[in-house]
Amino acid sequence: MKPITIHSIYVGQPQTLSNEKGEWRSSIYRTLVNGPIELGERGLAGDRVTDTKHHGASFQAVCCHSLDHYDFWNSHYEIAGSEQALGPGSVGENWTLLHADEGAICVGDIYAVGTARVQVSGPRYPCAKQERKVGLKGFTKRSKEMLRTGFYLSTLSAGTVQAGDMWALEARPNPTVPLRLVNETAFLTKDPSAVRRLLDTPELNDGWKRMLRRMSKR
Repeated sequence: MKPITIHSIYVGQPQTLSNEKGEWRSSIYRTLVNGPIELGERGLAGDRVTDTKHHGASFQAVCCHSLDHYDFWNSHYEIAGSEQALGPGSVGENWTLLHADEGAICVGDIYAVGTARVQVSGPRYPCAKQERKVGLKGFTKRSKEMLRTGFYLSTLSAGTVQAGDMWALEARPNPTVPLRLVNETAFLTKDPSAVRRLLDTPELNDGWKRMLRRMSKR
């Protein structure tokens, strides 16, 4: 199996944006970073979130998305080769990744990347701003249904990272809790036993646990 590798890195700042639906504020239009960049406890140097209610926690230090997802969506929406085709950075992630399979990456995995160490904290929860940016109807809903959400990392040890850095797995405390299981449980199966199992996973971030607790009470 090929190692997970950083394909490209992006950072952004809050912006006021405008389209046919009116004005909105977001940092989702991130720009490509060339060369090494510092990764700290709260994220990459020069990256700042806009919506601090839903973003910016320490467990959201880095937002990751697989390059394979873009190939899938370009085929799904039949937009490959068009001006609307999706590619690295399209959904506002910090790191676009090669060989990143959410069915194989587990909650709590610890990786050495560059001179930093990171830990997988849980999937990204698709939001309306992603759909607004890519301009594809139903994109948020389909991201959930197709389990192609991306995921978040927390920073265990600050360091320097750059495109081309390969991930080295250091620890896997939850080998039976892949990211895909979280998404399947939340968006498809709603399985009570899986909900309990996820709530008992210490490394799953608090945002997901709050949502799962609400789900278990319905």
